[in-house]
Amino acid sequence: MRILLIEDDEDVATLVRAGMEQAQHQVIHAADGISGMQVALRERFDVMIFDRQLPGGVDGANLLRDLRHAHIETPALILSGMGGLCDWMKGLESGGDDYLVKPFQFADLLDRVETLHHRRAKAQT
Repeated sequence: MRILLIEDDEDVATLVRAGMEQAQHQVIHAADGISGMQVALRERFDVMIFDRQLPGGVDGANLLRDLRHAHIETPALILSGMGGLCDWMKGLESGGDDYLVKPFQFADLLDRVETLHHRRAKAQT
């Protein structure tokens, strides 16, 4: 599976990338919303993982909304330190398919990402 990870925290990005690669998935990492948007528009992914708070004043939920308006329908999981109900709702309303609050267990993240991928694959058959 090809995964786009848009995450500015290098420690989190390293953890996610290493774990996903150990699970035999390929991860393309973008450290900010602008480069993440460019990559998402240019390449095809099976799942995207977004941070909500990105540098440069870019909110992951707004970035995801922009991608949805550009007809990018790749399943998206929002990974965020913002854990309030309103934050969760904003993430899902922007086009997110799932929302996981930091800190998280990697096994939970992996399970959710694989579930999003399998759900989409099943819907396309």
